[in-house]
Amino acid sequence: MFPTDQQLLTEPPVPVPLPPVSGTRNTVTYGDVAGLLSGDLPPAPSPSVFYRSDGTCLFYSGQFNLLFGEAESGKTFVVIGAIARALIAGQRAVFIDMDHNGVQAIVSRLLDFDVPPEILADLDKFRYKEPEDRHDLIQTVADLKTWRPHIVGVDSIGELLPALGLNSNSPDDFTIAHTAVLKPLAMAGACVIAIDHVAKNAESKAQGPTGTVAKARAVGGVMLRVTVKEQFSPGNGGSCYLNIKKDRHGGLRANSPSGDKEPLAGTFKMFPDSTFAVFAPEGGERTPASAPAVDLAELKALNPPPSSVRDVKERLGWGGTRATVALKVYRDTFPVPHTEGRGTGTQDIPRSAIVPEEHGTEAA
Repeated sequence: MFPTDQQLLTEPPVPVPLPPVSGTRNTVTYGDVAGLLSGDLPPAPSPSVFYRSDGTCLFYSGQFNLLFGEAESGKTFVVIGAIARALIAGQRAVFIDMDHNGVQAIVSRLLDFDVPPEILADLDKFRYKEPEDRHDLIQTVADLKTWRPHIVGVDSIGELLPALGLNSNSPDDFTIAHTAVLKPLAMAGACVIAIDHVAKNAESKAQGPTGTVAKARAVGGVMLRVTVKEQFSPGNGGSCYLNIKKDRHGGLRANSPSGDKEPLAGTFKMFPDSTFAVFAPEGGERTPASAPAVDLAELKALNPPPSSVRDVKERLGWGGTRATVALKVYRDTFPVPHTEGRGTGTQDIPRSAIVPEEHGTEAA
């Protein structure tokens, strides 16, 4: 019988004494290592969900996979893209909406991604769930374990823990949530792809989401960092980089550029007509320096466009480091034609002129 949510989340495990031993056997079931070694060892798991342009897939079935990054970096688009591919291929998919995106927003995006309406309307193919409370969430997990979807999107970890009455900043509480919700779905065979956010602090952001160690330990598939390349906007599309923070089985990392601590796994691109693709890295392609999406949006909104680090500092009140990094990424993302002359505020400043303040010079 499935335990109640109260038992699952609050009651400590009760020690169970080992059954009586008879000879060399008892009634406890352990992994059959002898049987495994007597036959052919199975190959290491390979990613099999959401293929990129070279045929390599990003996510692992039967495992907990995690996407993390800043707000508006494209995380939800990536998950919905993976769900769309699965549905079109005839597989079952679920979107668990802890972030309150709303059924209309999720279904509209799936329609934009060319999922036929009749598939979305078929409860045996697609299920959308916005849990009302902890009990509703636990019962949903029990139902989905029986239904056995191929892919489950969870948006997001930050809202999952409070829904269970747990602390979002506690690694131990994440472990409880993983055991109650994420792990059971993965063990039922689903490719679980959860979304998480990064802290605002720059140092913490570089490490990953809050409680990174506990979350990385729980990931049985891949843990990908998502950073914006081209800001997503209605009618214009957008793109984001996907970098490998962790790949437990190494299948994705083996087919991605080596040498970087967080190698580029691919670039998710959404075109203005809402078609999308994941492009494999080419040659020595790397993710360039990144800046928060909100910083890029502020720079893009400036009129006239930003002309230098000093200009950005004066107009937005930013420090030298923030202005330097954001302006460099802005120029890589939104290049403008070179204009002769000075003082107009619209000319293109050579990137070599954008240097940290401590170097003592800035472009005028």
